[in-house]
Amino acid sequence: MCAPSRSVLMTGQHTGHTRIRANMSFLDGGRVALRPEDRTVATMLKGPEWQGAFDEDRAYATGLFGKWGLGEPGTTGLPNDHGFDEFYGFLNQQHAHKHYVQYLWRNKTKEVLHGNRNGQRREYASDLMLREALHFIDRRRYQPFFLYFSPTVPHAAFEAPDLGPYADKPWPDEGKHYAAMVTRFDSYVGQLMAKLRECGLEQNTLVFVTSDNGGGVSASQGFLSMGPYRDKKGSPYEGGLRVPMIARWPGKVKAGSVSNLPWAFQDVLPTLADLAEVRGIPPNVDGISIAPTLLGTASQDADRPLYWEQFNGRGIQQSVRMGRWKGIRNGLDGKLALYDLQQDPGEQTDIAARMPEVVARMTEYLAVCRTESTDYPVLRPRRG
Repeated sequence: MCAPSRSVLMTGQHTGHTRIRANMSFLDGGRVALRPEDRTVATMLKGPEWQGAFDEDRAYATGLFGKWGLGEPGTTGLPNDHGFDEFYGFLNQQHAHKHYVQYLWRNKTKEVLHGNRNGQRREYASDLMLREALHFIDRRRYQPFFLYFSPTVPHAAFEAPDLGPYADKPWPDEGKHYAAMVTRFDSYVGQLMAKLRECGLEQNTLVFVTSDNGGGVSASQGFLSMGPYRDKKGSPYEGGLRVPMIARWPGKVKAGSVSNLPWAFQDVLPTLADLAEVRGIPPNVDGISIAPTLLGTASQDADRPLYWEQFNGRGIQQSVRMGRWKGIRNGLDGKLALYDLQQDPGEQTDIAARMPEVVARMTEYLAVCRTESTDYPVLRPRRG
C-alpha cells in the first residue's frame, strides 16, 4: 500500500522494520507518523547531521512535490521536519484520492485552491505539483539537488482534465480517464526531462521513474495493468509488488540496458548515499547500494533476501524473495507457499513440497527478519 512503500523509500528499512507498515494504525485507526529519530533520504543528503560526510558546499537542496503520507498536520512526521527544504502537495493519502481538491499544503501552511471553490474544477492537483517541481529545478540549478516528485496520477478517483486521444475509444469511462491520467504522467516526465536539458543538467542528473506498488486497475476497466503477474495493489503476490524501475543518467547508466537484479525501495537510500559519497548511513538500514549494477562496474547477488509484509485486518501476510524463489505465508506461523518465478511468474503452482531445502531457508529467514511494532500488533492464534 502507498504509505508503507513510501516509508520504505524514505527510510531504507523494509516493511518489517520501517515506522509505517500500513495505511492506518491497528490500535486507534489513526495514521502513524515518522518520529524525529527516523532519518530519511532527504535528511541524509542535507548533510549537517553527517559531520565529516562532505562539506557544506555539497549539501543537497531537497524538494518534495506530490503525496507524502508519512505524517499528518501537527505531528512529528512532516516533510520539512525530515529533511525537505520545500514541500507542496498532499500530507494525507485519503485527501489524495481526489484531484480537484479545495487545498494543498505548502510546507506547513494550508494553501486554498481558489479555482476549485464553489464546485469549480480549474486546478488539477498533479498539474500544480509539476509546476512547483519545474520551478524548483529552475531555482536550484546551480547547486546539488534531490527532487522527489510524487504526483497522484493515476490514483483513486479516475478523473482527468481531458481524455485526449482516448475520448472516442470504445472503453468504459473509467478506462478512458485512467489512460488519460497515465499519458498525463508520461507528459510530466517529459517536461521534467526537458527542463533538465534547458538548464544544462541532463548529463549530471540521475533520474529514476518507478511506482509505489502494483496497479489497482481491474480488467473491468479495460486494462490488464499487471500483465502476467498475479493479483494487484495491496497483495503480496507479484502483481502487488513488482514494478519497473527506469534509471537514466547519460554517460553513466548504459542506454538501453536491462538488469534483472531484483531490488526494492529499501535500496534507494544506500544507493543515493553511495553515489553522493555520504558516509555513515543509519545502521538500521535494510537495503544495499545497487550503484555497481547501475554503473556496470560489478555484478551483485541476485539471491539476497527481499522481504515484504502486508496486513489483512489484524492478520499478516509475509512474502520473501530469494532470487528465482518466492515464498508467501498467511500469519507468522502459517504454512509457506513457494513459487518459482523463473518458470512460473504468475505464481500459480505451489512447489513447496518439492523444495524443502528452499522452504527451510526461507522459514529460517522469516523467523528473524522483522520486529514487532506497537502501532501494528499482529494477532497471533491461541495455542493449547
